[in-house]
Amino acid sequence: MNLEATLEALRKNGFDARSVKTEAEARELFFSEILPAIAPRTVSRGDSATLERSLIPEELASRADIEFIDPFAGGGWDETLETSRRGLLSDLFLAGCNAVTEKGQLVNLDMVGNRVAGITFGPRRVVLLAGASKIARDRESAMERIRSETAPWNARRNGDLRTPCQKTGVCSDCSSPDRICNAWSILEKCWPRGRITVILIENC
Repeated sequence: MNLEATLEALRKNGFDARSVKTEAEARELFFSEILPAIAPRTVSRGDSATLERSLIPEELASRADIEFIDPFAGGGWDETLETSRRGLLSDLFLAGCNAVTEKGQLVNLDMVGNRVAGITFGPRRVVLLAGASKIARDRESAMERIRSETAPWNARRNGDLRTPCQKTGVCSDCSSPDRICNAWSILEKCWPRGRITVILIENC
């Protein structure tokens, strides 16, 4: 894993790339620099354990100057989907990233597709948090890591789902109705330049 080379490659590919040591520093960077520069009226989010640990959504939900469109604030599945759809027209979309390659590519895999949709198109700006442990050598190794490690972990994190990997911890390319490995996205470049900010967290 080469953090500096990855940051350089991301910037060369048009991403606004930053690095911090901890999730707490990511939160500080977001609220002190990134959010004021974007000045969004509406903010939405995709599912992300890293984002949750940063406590960014929690603080956004308490602010009166921003409409925080949170699909995970409660309610049933239909309400979650409808809120996710509204979030695709927000000024700012927040999420995690499954893998970042040393060539400066972003690789993600979704169940529903709301997260990859928000990252690729719709919201005016995007901020992604990712641990430096998610840096992979290339696209192929990134996809393999997501299939073998990230997806089974995410399935176990969502206890209401029923997939083979929840029990085995290993991807079996299943046909479960609850399969979370449905929609891939690979961003080679960022267009327009600077639309997506990637914050790589060293100790994560």
